[in-house]
Amino acid sequence: PPPNHLLSLATTANTGSALTMTGNPQNILIVSLAYDDISWTEFLSNMVLPVIAASIINAVLLFVYYSGELFPGSSGLFECFGIVFSGNRTPEMLAQEHAYHARNVSKDAAEEESSGWSIWSKIQIIIVTIFLVCFAVGLDVCVVSICAGCVLMVLAAWKRQHWDPKPEVVEYDSEGNALPPKKMYDMDGNEIEPEEEELVTESETTLTEVDYGLLMLFIGQFILIGSFDDTGVPQAFFSAAMGGCAEQMTSVPCVYWFVLVITILSNVASNVPVVQMLAATFPYATPYDWMQVSFSATIAGNLTMLGSAANMIVAFQAAKVGDRTFTSERHAPFGIPSTILSLYAGTFLLSLVHFSPECSVKLGECDAN
Repeated sequence: PPPNHLLSLATTANTGSALTMTGNPQNILIVSLAYDDISWTEFLSNMVLPVIAASIINAVLLFVYYSGELFPGSSGLFECFGIVFSGNRTPEMLAQEHAYHARNVSKDAAEEESSGWSIWSKIQIIIVTIFLVCFAVGLDVCVVSICAGCVLMVLAAWKRQHWDPKPEVVEYDSEGNALPPKKMYDMDGNEIEPEEEELVTESETTLTEVDYGLLMLFIGQFILIGSFDDTGVPQAFFSAAMGGCAEQMTSVPCVYWFVLVITILSNVASNVPVVQMLAATFPYATPYDWMQVSFSATIAGNLTMLGSAANMIVAFQAAKVGDRTFTSERHAPFGIPSTILSLYAGTFLLSLVHFSPECSVKLGECDAN
C-alpha cells in the first residue's frame, strides 16, 4: 500500500484505541492499577468527545497533507471531501481504476464473485455485539473477555476444520506445469499410499501464524524499557519537568503541561512503563487524573514511529511484503502536528466535559467536598 495509507492505518488505530478501557494495553493497566473503580461505561463516556475530535483532526490533516496522492487530479481540499461523500471520480482516478481492473481481470474471472458478508462474519459481529453489551451492563471485564475470546477461537477452529476448503498441495515445474505426486516406498520396495487427509491441529495452525520476529522485537523492547525505568531517570525527569504543578497535575492550566510531559515520556520510555511509573508515584490518583493519562499516553503513540506498537506492527508487516516506505522520516512530518493538535483539543474537551470524579471515592474525599 502507499505510505499515506499505512500512515492513516497506524494513526487511526492509535486514536481509536483510546475510546475504551479494552482498546489498548495501557488502558487495561490503568483500570487495574487505579485506586478507585472505573467502569467500562464510565471510561467510554469520558473518551467519546476527545476521541471524536482527535479522529476528525487526524482525518483533516491526512486530506491536507496527502490529498494529491489520495485523490489524484483533485483541485483542492473541498473537491476531495466531495469525492469522499458523493462518490465522484476525477479522470486520473478513473484511469488508475481501469488500469487496476485490467491487471486483475483474469484473476477476478477465476474467483467466485462474493455475495456480501458471509455467515461467519455475521456470527462474529453478533458475538462482538454481545461482548460490548456485557461490558456496558457492568459484567466483569476479565470474565467477559475470556469467554468471548474462547467462543471466537472455537468458532474459528470449527470453521477451519469443517468449512474452509482444504489447501491443495501441488508442486509445479519451472514452466508452471503441475507435477505428479511423488511416490514413496518402504524398505521392501512396496509403494506407500498417502493418507487421504492429513490432520492439521489447531495448535499447528496457530503456531505457524505467530510472527516470531515481531514477538522478539517487543520482548527486547520491554526488557530494555523496563531496565531504563528501573534506573529512576524517567521518574526524576517527570518530577523536574512538572515543578510546581506536581501537586495539581490535572487542574487547568497545569494539565496542558502535564499531558505534554506524558507524551514525551511515552515516546522515550513507552506508554505502558509510564503508566506503571505514575501508578507507583501517585497511588491515590483520582479517576479523572487517570482519564487524562490514558488519553495523552495513547495519542502520544502518533508522535513518532517508536511511540506505539501499532506503528511498529504496520511498518513490520509492510516490510515483510517488500514495502519499506513507512519510515520515521515519512511519519514525523505528519505525526508531530497531528499529535499536538489532537492532544490539546482532546485534553481541552476532557477537562471541560468529564464524568469521572476529581476526587477519590474510596478515600472519602468526594463526601468531604
